[in-house]
Amino acid sequence: MYAIPSDNKKMQEYIQKLNKNKELYLRIKVRPGAIKTVFKSMLDDDTLKIDVAAIPEKGKANKELIKYLANEFVINKNNVKIISGAGDKLKLVKLVKV
Repeated sequence: MYAIPSDNKKMQEYIQKLNKNKELYLRIKVRPGAIKTVFKSMLDDDTLKIDVAAIPEKGKANKELIKYLANEFVINKNNVKIISGAGDKLKLVKLVKV
């Protein structure tokens, strides 16, 4: 089970924004190879910092990130798209709620 700290107001705002607007773009900095996939912190520029429990090889870390975000935002994995940064630690991700 994944966990976003409920005391993180900004993250809760993102969830509400997705529910209201049905679309959300997130800037995410990932740290692949972690012990478990978990939200770590919010950077000063509102970039989410997420540890990912997969190695950055053959898209495994990206797949784990997509699975994590789909679970946390309660959307289908097909509605999570990495717009840019698929091969980088800094990514732009689009979430769609249908």
